[in-house]
Amino acid sequence: MCGIIGIVGRSDVATALYDGLTVLQHRGQDAAGIATFDGNKLHLSKGNGLVRDVFDDASMGRLRGAMGIGHCRYPTAGSEGAAEAQPFYVNSPYGIALAHNGNLTNAPSLKREMYAEDRRHINTESDSEVLLNVFAHELQSYERARLEPHHLFKAVSGVHQRCVGGYAIVSMVLGLGLVGFRDPNGIRPLVIGKRDGIEGVEWALASESVALDILGFRLERDVAPGEAVLITDDGKLHAQQCATKRLLSPCIFEYVYLARPDSMIEDVSVYKARLRMGEKLAKKILRERPNHDIDVVIPIPDTSRTAAIPLAKALGVEYREGFVKNRYIGRTFIMPGQKERVKSVRRKLNAIELEFRDKVVLLVDDSIVRGTTSKQIVQMAREVGARKVYLASAAPPVRFPNVYGIDMPAVKELVAHGRSELEVQQFIGADWLIYQDLADLIAAVQEGNPDIPAFDTSCFSGEYVTGLTGTYLEQLELLRSDEAKAQRRVA
Repeated sequence: MCGIIGIVGRSDVATALYDGLTVLQHRGQDAAGIATFDGNKLHLSKGNGLVRDVFDDASMGRLRGAMGIGHCRYPTAGSEGAAEAQPFYVNSPYGIALAHNGNLTNAPSLKREMYAEDRRHINTESDSEVLLNVFAHELQSYERARLEPHHLFKAVSGVHQRCVGGYAIVSMVLGLGLVGFRDPNGIRPLVIGKRDGIEGVEWALASESVALDILGFRLERDVAPGEAVLITDDGKLHAQQCATKRLLSPCIFEYVYLARPDSMIEDVSVYKARLRMGEKLAKKILRERPNHDIDVVIPIPDTSRTAAIPLAKALGVEYREGFVKNRYIGRTFIMPGQKERVKSVRRKLNAIELEFRDKVVLLVDDSIVRGTTSKQIVQMAREVGARKVYLASAAPPVRFPNVYGIDMPAVKELVAHGRSELEVQQFIGADWLIYQDLADLIAAVQEGNPDIPAFDTSCFSGEYVTGLTGTYLEQLELLRSDEAKAQRRVA
């Protein structure tokens, strides 16, 4: 779950990349980086922290060039150190800078191949560096020739044949241009934007359309699954399908939580999808409890607010803002470690007592993953006088790890894994718990674009669109669980 952006402009693009990353900050708050090409020279600045903390006037001044890429990181497959901050760069062949959103599920075997067969050394634990070197190796055969678009497309075809998982890429190849491509299932998002400047056409690639909006680009389309896009420095766009087998299966959790509501992904408004989630969840509540005693519907800000409004309307009860959010606390879902998440819930949210006192309250959340937030918020509602506390999730139970770029690596950390809905209800301390049905969630998104044939629903269904080896989930848990990450930090 990272944010990526690339721009081919007519003047220096560093400031635009900075602004775009700031808008994409919700996708990763661990590290940020920008790389630009100025003629034949690469300029790179990156580090740990928020976008605003990584870059200063001096570093921005050094990022010269009319072509560049940017990245904000939430670590999934790598560690959290500064060495894993992106973009990554290799100087052979040609000079390639790359930023990546997603996970490669075959990164360990690729890393061994890189060393044994391709004679390339991978210096970090990041699968993004693995992907960069695979891409570089596929371009290697053209190092003595003048690079043409068809060379690039053939190289991306080679990447698709070797790499398994979910990935969206922005890259710069010296002497060629800005490159963007997605995995053959289109799991992770990537959109194309265009604007007509005084000096000519300018292009942008980004994880979400909201980054295009802020920069004045109009959304052209999504990059198709398996497709590669090349934008040369003279503003010409080349595109070609590079995968022989493909099936559009976007990650449905983008619509539930990850993406901003003002984004469009696969021609679906995230905002409208969340409205429909609320409507469908209300219908389920009315089926199960037609004579409910709910006095008030209160969202858990911010991502659940959109679903909570139509839900309250459909139930015929009052909608109220019962929690005030501290805007200086980041998304608890992506914080490193359970202890930090637990501490941050109280720092992030404060209850408005008068909206709870002596009332039967239905709290609405976008999803329940680890149960950290839910358990504490239910307790907070009781502390300020709620008579009963119900909890509704706009998503189904998260019972399985998400391996395609969202940090849900350990089943033991998922509150719904191995528990019935009643057991989850008891664990979080609610008087009643109701989840969205998976079929309704899919319908809520698919109604925005009936041409989407399938979704990655792996964290709800356990069905992985790329398939997994028998031991992959166990290995992932050993590497990426909260306990494993804590041990590495101590070491």
